[in-house]
Amino acid sequence: MSFKNVVVAGGGVLGSQIAFQAAYCGFDVTVWVRSEASIERAKPKFERLKNIYLLTMDSMKKNPRAYCRGFCDDRHVKDCDIDAMKAQVEKAYDSIKFTTSYEEAAKDADLVIESIAENPQDKIAFYEELAKYLPEKTVIVTNSSTMLPSTFAEHTGRPEKYLALHFANEIWRNNTAEIMGHPGTDKKYYEQVVEFAKEIRMVPLKLNKEQPGYILNSMLVPFLSAAESLLANDVADVETIDKTWMLATGAPAGPFRILDIVGLTTAYNIVIMNPEISNPDSDSAKIAAKLKEYIDAGKTGINAGEGFYKY
Repeated sequence: MSFKNVVVAGGGVLGSQIAFQAAYCGFDVTVWVRSEASIERAKPKFERLKNIYLLTMDSMKKNPRAYCRGFCDDRHVKDCDIDAMKAQVEKAYDSIKFTTSYEEAAKDADLVIESIAENPQDKIAFYEELAKYLPEKTVIVTNSSTMLPSTFAEHTGRPEKYLALHFANEIWRNNTAEIMGHPGTDKKYYEQVVEFAKEIRMVPLKLNKEQPGYILNSMLVPFLSAAESLLANDVADVETIDKTWMLATGAPAGPFRILDIVGLTTAYNIVIMNPEISNPDSDSAKIAAKLKEYIDAGKTGINAGEGFYKY
């Protein structure tokens, strides 16, 4: 292993998935969050992930199509020791540690994966405080879905050891890891992150240069924004928009089902970064208002039990 002790900052939708997958693959994982209340909000997400992993593995015994690439290396389910995999899940769940202390999180960290809210000031404040406690060896990556690592590199105190590592949702199934450096990233640490991605059973996707949204979200965000615009402008309702996409393309999920997985808070944080947001007649303002209605009602997506759909 290129790293051993992994810290995931943030216990949200993707932060919890990243932490659980890394623990499942044998890393010592600590989850840093801002408050004790945040720990209590994060724990049900880990319980849910444990149950998803176990139930899916049980399904694999009867249905090879239930196979997920993040579970085992061999595509032939019969060659996977499912009982051993389930034991790994239980061990991962029991081993994950939680803390609100920067010092405790940082003290022996080999890799810090920042997965906090898409708010640049929050990220800068996190990096600057964390830098006070990190050992020299620590590499830092951001899981930001839209922001460039060069925006934050100097705030980390170790720009040469800083880059982006972006995951897709449901990483046990959609096991992509987009890896993007900035002009000051040392190639040595870039390659260490590539190796780490492989070790947690992701497929590393190397970007040659910085790109807002990486590869995946450069395609996905405009798609989701188009769907949000249709809803915000009362062109059609959620179910009709999703049905249209699924029937016409054969896709297993429509844009609003995807938004529930992504999390409506993340979608809201992305749209309010658009400069057009100050114009109340703009699509961005209408979309933000529509998303805020759901968020204020506690309908933030699949982890809350309800978003655009109930779960």
